Amino acid sequence: MDALRLGSVFRAVRIRKGWRQSDVAGVARVSIATISRIERGQLDSLSVGTVLRISAALEIRLDWMPRWRGGELDRMLNAGHSAMHAAAALELADTGWLTAAETTFAIYGERGIIDILCFHPPTGSLLVIELKTDLVDVQGLIGSVDRYRRLAPQVARERAWAVKSVSCWVLLRDTPSNHRRLAAHATVLRNAYPVDGRRMRGWLRRPVGAVAALSFLSDSHARRASGTIAGTQRVRVRRPSADSAANRRQFSAVENWTGSMTSNPI
Repeated sequence: MDALRLGSVFRAVRIRKGWRQSDVAGVARVSIATISRIERGQLDSLSVGTVLRISAALEIRLDWMPRWRGGELDRMLNAGHSAMHAAAALELADTGWLTAAETTFAIYGERGIIDILCFHPPTGSLLVIELKTDLVDVQGLIGSVDRYRRLAPQVARERAWAVKSVSCWVLLRDTPSNHRRLAAHATVLRNAYPVDGRRMRGWLRRPVGAVAALSFLSDSHARRASGTIAGTQRVRVRRPSADSAANRRQFSAVENWTGSMTSNPI
């Protein structure tokens, strides 16, 4: 949808609601001139936040749909996630766990996809693995994993897996940005996922009881599994070594909990 059509939509909805431009401006807390500009498709001078406030005032939902070189954008964004899939599956191959990748479900109107669903036949342990290339919405992550964990036993029954316990494991791609976000939300994530990567390695060999874990999966292991890892690569500029030392100090306490998987992924 181009700017002119978006402006026409805003104007049509405003008129349908019986509102004046001043009414919309009051609800959205912007000027009347701003409403006039957006209705004429003049978006260049408006911030995204302003457009979203006006759309919310009119009860218009905006779905952003970026496009780039046909399907190349999707392939680029999905490459990192696919590489993590390959790395996790490779590491689990000789542990005695059965794995099912991209497991879809539709249970009483609840739909979703579990990245990797794992089952350990000798103990009846079920493990839900959630792969995250980027940690963006912490509460959304916790809510999604809780939902997968709750519904996973029903998904497992369709495979005739006799489940006795259900665990979850969030694997984050090992990037500086994810380390920073994890440090910012360490308390919330520690409470939700108290088990780190080191403890998970032992638990995978002898799964006793239910656990909730979070740790990092390094790019090096993903590259070995898939041959490459594309997607959100940071463009780096060489910085003084003092920056690296500061970063190490900042994240050392967090990594003691998460068990960073840079050298030993699982």
